[in-house]
Amino acid sequence: MKRRYKAMFIVFILLVLMFAAQQGLFEHVTDSNWVAHFIAAQGVYALAVLLMVGAMFTAVGGPRQVIAFVFGFALGGIYGALLSTLAALFGCVLAFYTARLTIRSSLQRRFGHRLQKFEALIIHRTWLKVLMIRLLPVGSNLLTNLFAGATHIPAGGFMFGSVLGYLPQMLIFSFAGAGIGLSDHNQLGISIGLFIISSLIGAYLYRSSLRKQVDELEN
Repeated sequence: MKRRYKAMFIVFILLVLMFAAQQGLFEHVTDSNWVAHFIAAQGVYALAVLLMVGAMFTAVGGPRQVIAFVFGFALGGIYGALLSTLAALFGCVLAFYTARLTIRSSLQRRFGHRLQKFEALIIHRTWLKVLMIRLLPVGSNLLTNLFAGATHIPAGGFMFGSVLGYLPQMLIFSFAGAGIGLSDHNQLGISIGLFIISSLIGAYLYRSSLRKQVDELEN
């Protein structure tokens, strides 16, 4: 029965990806003008579709910053940041459970030693450690999600730390997109201010002991 559920989950993911690719949704979701017109024409339905496609886009390794910029262009800084952060969170959940339910054993065979080090790093105070990793300018979002799913790290703490860590960059890029879309220098100024604050936090964390531990995961 467990294998049947795994097979159904894989088939569902593949069907959704195939549908999105056939409809050209992955191309459109990175096109600011297309997204703006789509939302204007379809309203709530468009938001639901964009949320789903944005989640799939980030789940397979697409840059969440692009989604934030495009959604900010179409929706404004705050709403764009919230929708893109939600899409990134759903993408994180999707990648996490794909690893945990389907390819966990394969990842453990391929990355056994690194997975053990990763789990030891964030198994305690998971949400705080994940928050710091998300804020650091290192690593791969996709690999972090897959590694977490392949270990015994609690899902709740991982997701909570991830969404808090995603939010600063999503705000930066969403306000940048909104500033360009509306030709609003104030929104661009907010984006620059948020970038400076985020960079200062990142620089502090870069020099922390956690940075050395994260570096070790790449060796």
